[in-house]
Amino acid sequence: MTQNIYDDPAFFDAYATLPRSMGGLDAAPEWPRLRRLLPNLDACDVIDLGCGYGWFCAYAVGAGARAVTGFDVSEKMLARARSLNAHPAITYLASDLETLRLGRKSAGLVYSSLAFHYVENLDRLFSEIARALRPQGAFVFSVEHPMLTAPQVQGWMNSEDGRRSWPVNSYLEEGARTSNWLADSVLKQHRTFSTYLNMLVRHGLTLSHCEEWGPSDAELAAQPELADERQRPTFLLLAAQKPI
Repeated sequence: MTQNIYDDPAFFDAYATLPRSMGGLDAAPEWPRLRRLLPNLDACDVIDLGCGYGWFCAYAVGAGARAVTGFDVSEKMLARARSLNAHPAITYLASDLETLRLGRKSAGLVYSSLAFHYVENLDRLFSEIARALRPQGAFVFSVEHPMLTAPQVQGWMNSEDGRRSWPVNSYLEEGARTSNWLADSVLKQHRTFSTYLNMLVRHGLTLSHCEEWGPSDAELAAQPELADERQRPTFLLLAAQKPI
């Protein structure tokens, strides 16, 4: 069962202060490039796994989606989604992604943002996603980059000359990691770059795009606070398609 840290009141309140919580998709620095991976959403049936506040669900409806179903394990997140991003075409459902079942050929797009690194049995979930996609359906998701999740103790190191670096160890040792992010002992799952790619292949999905996200020169000029994110990729963005 997924650690439901988002229903912890202190964690939830801290999460609410993040720019992406207050400003939605436009405040998420990786969103412009993630958006480019999306298919045409006109009349599309969309599934959002780990929907959080429902920002993407609302975007999908605005882009023409016929119906959107947002799943999240956190009742607090779902309540916020229903408050901020309610729409007749959106259905928000409570579900643990470890045990989620999806209807066969029920979606033209399955989307997920920064949720899969909380899922232990991701292979089972990818099997459900492949089953749920219609032929030529798209699967677009982001996760914390494996370089970010790999260290047993996650954190920056400062060299004598003042440079910051992100030490990587235990990269090939997949499994649980704990990090102190907004709260102590937040449980995440580390897996390698190749594991994500091979998981897509194993479930019959065709990779269409892979990107290790870090801020571009233009993004860094607009947001100097992202400077540290040039030292290692922050997010892994992947897109795949269900063959005909």
